[in-house]
Amino acid sequence: MGFLSSLGGLLQQYAGANPDTSNAPQHFDQVAQSVPQSTLANGLAEAIRSNQTPPFAQIASQLFSNGNPQQKASMLSTLAAAVGPSILSRFGGGALAQSGQTSVTPEQATQIQPQDVQNLAEHAEKQDPSIIDKLSQIYAQHPTLIKTLGAAALAVTMSKISQQHSL
Repeated sequence: MGFLSSLGGLLQQYAGANPDTSNAPQHFDQVAQSVPQSTLANGLAEAIRSNQTPPFAQIASQLFSNGNPQQKASMLSTLAAAVGPSILSRFGGGALAQSGQTSVTPEQATQIQPQDVQNLAEHAEKQDPSIIDKLSQIYAQHPTLIKTLGAAALAVTMSKISQQHSL
């Protein structure tokens, strides 16, 4: 695990109970560039499940709000696969109401409001708790977007990565 030797000290800073988050965005950049994408996804998923971050649905809504149309479509398609087309049609004011559809286009995604995504994410999590892992895998591909969650969430993510690798 080569990344551990170069990041061990940095990640260790976030292993304590009250880490200093003032440099979290810069440190997160270093971590995101150095760790395998799967490690970043696992850290993000654990941070989302943590009681130190807002609920999953709120985080999903925030990521959706800050994403580009392709990222929004990917998130909605993943949520749609978890809830199915009949449930999906209840959200987004009819913009996603096409019969049997679980794939969302970027154009459709731009018509959806963040509050609808929050409601859909709440429903999806109840139906399929692994949705957190699935969305974390998507967002691990977009570390800049993860940074929009704020320094505290970044610190928790780095703490979780540190814990996973027992530094």
